[in-house]
Amino acid sequence: MTRAEFDRLCATLPAVTRVEQWGGASVWKIGGKIFAICSNWGPDTKDGVSFKCSDFSYTLLCEQDGVVPAPYLARAKWVQVRDPDALTDDEIANYIETAYRIVAAKLTRAQRKALGVELT
Repeated sequence: MTRAEFDRLCATLPAVTRVEQWGGASVWKIGGKIFAICSNWGPDTKDGVSFKCSDFSYTLLCEQDGVVPAPYLARAKWVQVRDPDALTDDEIANYIETAYRIVAAKLTRAQRKALGVELT
């Protein structure tokens, strides 16, 4: 998944914001809380996609080649997809949508209501 595809996907989710942080990373948030990041971790490398995941998904994904615990965020159950062939674009999209729901669910009801976010 390219950065442009990543940004297009994240932009389709309700009430999200995007900022560039940490040396040009594309950081997506809901209610001020990060749910997905696309960043480049070296001068000769491709973009890596990082996202929040469930405890179960974190365990499974970290066993997969090309997926590592996300630097600085692993303790919060984040992974980073470093190999573009590790997951399909559809799989990444599903994980990002799940990350959005996980993070949105941690917002208060008042925050979700103010953002117009309903979780199903």
